[in-house]
Formats: sequence, structure tokens, C-alpha cells
Amino acid sequence: MDIGVRILLAFLVPQVAHVGGQEDGGHEGCVPGFQVKHYQVVYSGPFQKGQALLQVEFDDCAGNEDVKFEVSDPSFHVDGDLNLAPQRDVQYTSPVMFIHGLSAHADDMAQVEVSGLPIQSPHNLRDILGLGQTLPYRSKRSLLVPPMIITENQRAPFPRIIGKLEVSTTDIAGNVVEGPAQLVITVIDQNDNRPIFKETRYTGEVLEGSPTGTTVMTMMAFDADDPATDNAALRYNIVRQSPNNPVLNMFSIDAERGDIVTAIPPALLDRETLPTTTYELEIVAKDMAGSEVGLTGTATATITITDKNDHAPEFTHPLFEAYVNEGSTGVVVNLTVDDRDDPDTGAGRAIYSIIDGDPTQSFEIQTNPDNNEGMLSVVKPLDYEAMSLHTLFIKVENEDPLVPDVGYGPSSTATVHVKILDINEGPVFFPDPLKVTRMENIPLGSFVASLNATDPDIKQTQSIRYAVLQDPAGWLSVNPVRGTVNTSASLDRESPYVHDNKYTAVFIATDNGNPLATGTGTLVIYLEDYNDNAPYVVPSVAQVCEDAHDMNVAIVGGRDKDLPPNSAPFKIELGKQPGLDKTWQVTRVNSTHSQIMLLHSLKKANYQLPLLITDSGVPPLSNSTEVKVQVCICKKNKKMDCSSAHSHRASLLVLLATLLLALLSPPSEDVRER
Repeated sequence: MDIGVRILLAFLVPQVAHVGGQEDGGHEGCVPGFQVKHYQVVYSGPFQKGQALLQVEFDDCAGNEDVKFEVSDPSFHVDGDLNLAPQRDVQYTSPVMFIHGLSAHADDMAQVEVSGLPIQSPHNLRDILGLGQTLPYRSKRSLLVPPMIITENQRAPFPRIIGKLEVSTTDIAGNVVEGPAQLVITVIDQNDNRPIFKETRYTGEVLEGSPTGTTVMTMMAFDADDPATDNAALRYNIVRQSPNNPVLNMFSIDAERGDIVTAIPPALLDRETLPTTTYELEIVAKDMAGSEVGLTGTATATITITDKNDHAPEFTHPLFEAYVNEGSTGVVVNLTVDDRDDPDTGAGRAIYSIIDGDPTQSFEIQTNPDNNEGMLSVVKPLDYEAMSLHTLFIKVENEDPLVPDVGYGPSSTATVHVKILDINEGPVFFPDPLKVTRMENIPLGSFVASLNATDPDIKQTQSIRYAVLQDPAGWLSVNPVRGTVNTSASLDRESPYVHDNKYTAVFIATDNGNPLATGTGTLVIYLEDYNDNAPYVVPSVAQVCEDAHDMNVAIVGGRDKDLPPNSAPFKIELGKQPGLDKTWQVTRVNSTHSQIMLLHSLKKANYQLPLLITDSGVPPLSNSTEVKVQVCICKKNKKMDCSSAHSHRASLLVLLATLLLALLSPPSEDVRER
């Protein structure tokens, strides 16, 4: 059993004590009850109320919820902090007290010995038992009687008589008082529980080359029997090692603590020379301090020998060769290494670097995580004509540093020859793009540019032919042999195919290699302006109120698709028809705009006003145009009624009629109806 079980009985004397039942198997890993079962208190004078004499250690392995304590001397109690303290001032107590702890998960007893008590002459049994003092709030207390002892695992029949008590006491007046009294029955433990390991299989690891005596792991078993007896005194032993080489006893175990340590010299604990990196030990824990009559429990310990970086990686070959087509990229060769260390650790994982032969950084090397190989790649296209052979020097190291007595040797470097294979490359235009400047509207067939494409395959003799690939406006042609570009249509700077005065065309050059290869080049033509667009007036419609006091009709501006100096400043004037200046006036505002004014009021109608606009080109271009002037009825809500107005065109007849009417009557419309 895990503890010495105390059965506390309250009975009225005379009574007979009975016993029966079996012990609880205990809680694995935790022994419920008092963790210390014997305590001592030194008497140095009367105990004061609330004075903490000691702190008991009690654990029911379930959180100590609702634990209750009872002390054989009712003058004492165990408080919430597990302190044994008097409930009142106590002058004298029994040399021995018992504390009973009880919860749903534990039922245990502890003993407290009080030393240094003064010798007193007992007057009666109450004094003998240390119960001579009575509580002020209670007239009688139970008596402490000598305990009884039995062994656990009693056999039937039950109940069984284990003793008989008669007890009688007298009070202060000498009257006989009976019971109740407390009887403590101590159950003696038997070795009826085997040691039990918490797990059936444990794992540990130790670094290779560790000194002899290095702790690997600790095995721990539990025994439910009384820990104060040999029934729970455990001893550990290794009974089997697998495999049993290079020596049978590679490990040893501390018999009492269960510590497993290395037992061989560091040189023998070499992961790379051992037959395996994993050893299995069978561990036996025996109670009764390991005697022959002890009970046993068994568990397995699996120990892994871990790696340290005591071997440098070495290339499998001093020279590697690779072949790659010029102009291509990607992995060209995989470099292999040998490393006796664990490839799944930093001691075995390889790191590659290019230490010489790559001044243009056209190569890179990375570690393949699946097989630890070095993947050498071309990251910048290589040119056969520039260099047909590249010689690289590669170094390999480990992620982890080597141990101090190991270094990298010549086998940790290798040479790689990368041979470039020639392929038929397409012609290359130079410059690309080719930029030229030409005047628009140059004659058909005019020379524009001469294309220049060369074949990179200088070690081969090849011819090149040219063709138009993209010509959005269809303005150009190219000589297929010489590469000269001429106009096949008029170049128009104002075309929608021209952007920012630039026209772009693409040409293709093809060699006669096998297979054929092509290249493209761009021609950008900057077009200079020619005064080939007449200006025009905006807006083309203006509105004015019939009764307006302000005779300003509108401000009109000039527009021209050409560029300066073939555009502004503009000259805007009345058309050449006679008599217009009697009704209309055009006044220049600035280099691009002019003001149209009425010289007298007009009736509601639509009038077509002839204007002449001229740009500043050499020679200048003029354009005769008309502005529609709507004379409308303006209402108070600022809306203009122009819908019913008649359309009139200013002419010589209108002007003459206007002059005649002006002599005979008030001024009238200077127009004739269309």
C-alpha cells in the first residue's frame, strides 16, 4: 500500500473494533495524503492561541479541494494554510498528537511529537491522556486511547474482531463519565504493488563523442506501497542492450536515481563507425531496495546517437563538365559530394559557392534540399562568340562549423568546365531604334534611312535580307538586300498614325543559317512640319440678344493643325463681300483671337457672317469660313428664344437695301431672306 492507513473511529465505550476491505491502488505519479507523516514540536512554554506551530504537507493529488483535518487534541486545528495552531491558549498537551486528513481523494494520518513538556502528576485518566483541559464551550470531549495495529490484505471472513476496549473516566467532581473516545487503528503495509513506469517506452539522445559519464536521460518508476518502507524503495538496472556491439555495456544506470549515462570512451561513441545510431535498453525497476524478493516493473529506453560536424564534405570528382547552348539559362550540371555526417542536420547539409571564374556573375549555385547536390545554373545568357569555355572553381562547406580538430581539405573544392555550344543567332540591328528626321510631304520614293543589321555568328558566313514587319500607315518600303528605306506614300505629320511628331515602323532581318534566324529593328521618323493645313475659326455659332445693349457678339479664335511658325499668329477679318463693315466689325484681341461686334441692332433671325482667317506660314494659307450668328429674344429668366429665328446671309444686296431703307425710314434688317 502507498501509505500506512489509519482508521479513526468514534465510538461509545465499551465497543469492539472490526476491520475489513482492501487498499486503494494509489494514483500513478502522485501519492495522495500526507507527504510527511512525522512532525516534531518543541514545548518552550504555553502555546498561544493562533500560534503556528508547524505546516503540514498534504496533497490529495486532486487540488486539495474540500480537505478536512481533525486533530486528536481538540485544542488544536489545521487552518487554511495547513498550519497546526492552538484554537485557544494551551498550558499542556499530550506528548503525541495525531492529525487526520480527509477528502474525496485521500484519507491519511500524520503524527506530531511534542518534546520538552513539563512533568505533571496526573489526577485521572483525562490528565493521563492529555485531555485534562476542557473547552469553555463544551462540557465533554472524546478521549484518546492507545492505537491498534493490523496488517493489510486480511483474509475473510469479515467483520473480524481485532480488540476490545472499556474505558471510563471521572470528572473534576469524581463522577464517572463514559465515552465517546477515538480509536486509531494502524494498517501495516505489505509489498503488494509492483513498480510502474509512467510510459512503457522512453526516448533520449546523446551527442557522439560525448565524455564518459554524460547523462543521457532519467528513468523514473512509481510504487504505490508505503514510501517510508522498503516496499517502495526502488533500484534500477539495465538487463538488455540492443544491439550489443561494439561493447555490451555502452550505457549504465544509477541504481537509485535512474540516470542513464554513457559508459564507453568518446572515441568509441562515433556515430559514423557505430553499427547503428539507435540503441534500445530494457530497464528493470525492483522494489525492496533491489532484493531478490522485490517486485519488478519494466520499460524500454531508446537512445539516439546524434551527429556533430566532425567530417568535412568532399566532392566525388575533382572535375565536372557541363554543356549549354549559347543564349539559354537554367541548371547545367549537378555537383555531388560525400559527407559522412547526418544529411538531415547542419553537420551534413552542404553549402556551395563559386570562388573564382565568374567575373560577370553569369552563374549561380544552390543546394538541392532533396539530395544535397549542388545545382549549377546559368543566370545570364552566354555568348559562344565571346567565350566558348568557362572554367569555374566551386567550394563546398557545411551549414554548421566543423569541430576544432577538423578542417576543409582539397577535396572540398572542385573545377567545373562549362562549354558553350554555338547556335544560329538572329541578326541584330544597330542602332535599335534607328532615329531620323524628315520633312512631311517629301516626294514619293524619297530616301528615309539605311538599316544596319549584323549576324552575331561571326565564325560563319551568312547573308541577311530585310523586310517590312510593321508599317501602320503604309508609307515605307525597304530594299531586301541593301536595307535602304524609301517613301512609298506621302508622309503626313498630322496623320493619326503620328504621335508626338514621331512615326514608328518595325523591320525584320533574316539570315540564311540552318535553321533560319531572324531579328527585328525599329525605325523612328521625326516629321518636320510643312504649312499644308489652312487655319479655321472656332466657334462656328454665336448668340446675341435682340435688344442687347452690349453689341459684342462673340470672341472667335483660330486653329491650325500645323505647328508654329506655320500657325499663329492668325489674322481674322470680315469676308470680302462689300458692305459687311456697315453692320459688323472684327477687332483683334491677341495673336489667336478676335472680337466680333454689331454696329447696330438686328431683328431676331440667323445670320451667316463671312470671315477670312490667314496663318503665318511662308507662304501663308487662308481659309474663307462663316460664323452663324443667332439673334434671339432674351427673356427675364435669362432664357434665349432662338428656335423661330429666320436664317439670313449677308450680301451686297442686303447692304444696299439697308442703306436705302436707312434714308427712308428707321434702320431695318440689312439682309435678304434666303
